[in-house]
Amino acid sequence: MELQFTSRTFLAADSSYAESLAVIIGCPLDITSSFRPGTRFAPQAIRDVSWGLETYSPRLDRDLEDLKICDVGDISLPQGDPEGALGIIQGYLATLMGDRKFPILLGGEHLISLAVVRELARHHQNLAVIQLDAHADFRQDYLGDSLSHATVMRRIADILGGENIFQLGIRSGTREEMNSARAMGSLTEVKETLRRAAGRPVYLTVDLDILDPGVAPGVGVPEPGGLTFDECLSLISELSSLDVQGFDVVELSPPYDPTQQSAMAAAKLIRELILQFCPDKNHP
Repeated sequence: MELQFTSRTFLAADSSYAESLAVIIGCPLDITSSFRPGTRFAPQAIRDVSWGLETYSPRLDRDLEDLKICDVGDISLPQGDPEGALGIIQGYLATLMGDRKFPILLGGEHLISLAVVRELARHHQNLAVIQLDAHADFRQDYLGDSLSHATVMRRIADILGGENIFQLGIRSGTREEMNSARAMGSLTEVKETLRRAAGRPVYLTVDLDILDPGVAPGVGVPEPGGLTFDECLSLISELSSLDVQGFDVVELSPPYDPTQQSAMAAAKLIRELILQFCPDKNHP
């Protein structure tokens, strides 16, 4: 008798690495979470609930079954060494870039985006980063640490310059953060983002707390006043003309939502992002 096992990959991401154009990597980083830790459990929680979704998106009229996607699992990361963990993530990204794969990262805390940008900046001139988030994450340091989920966009600005970061949906930050972001020109609206990022390689980072806590309560730092799920998808649709070279979804903290509503929101968001931006042979 042939036994059937439940897949532990993301929904329909069961192609081989060699044949895949896009690759999913789990980055269970959970070192600097300052309010509600638990992001290390997010990648597998997202995978588990993703099988409750359909592979087809009525909104986009595209189907995951038509794409070649590989889920390689989670990276093993040290939980007490932020710089070491970032180096490991960057090493995996270097391999993906060398193999010409489209990277999809499942966080994990938001600090993982810094590792990705460090590597993408080596491969793409004039790289732009678009951040969908409740929080500016633009502190110079947090509790004396320069590497933190609360400083990640400031560290990315150190690499790319603040004028090459586009922060959408921000509704929380210190006075110093917001003043610095405004001075650098990173706090933008969608129309300005489209104008300034057009024709450039783009990395998209999505913090799940851009959604209202009523939609996704299981996040590291919930912030009232966020988007509905449909509003978030509409925002992403407005970015469809951009040359997105990869994306991450971060800051899901499954222990704070036993209903799995937040994990399901993350999984569906990832499905829509894949179908919106990932290349395939029929949609280059």
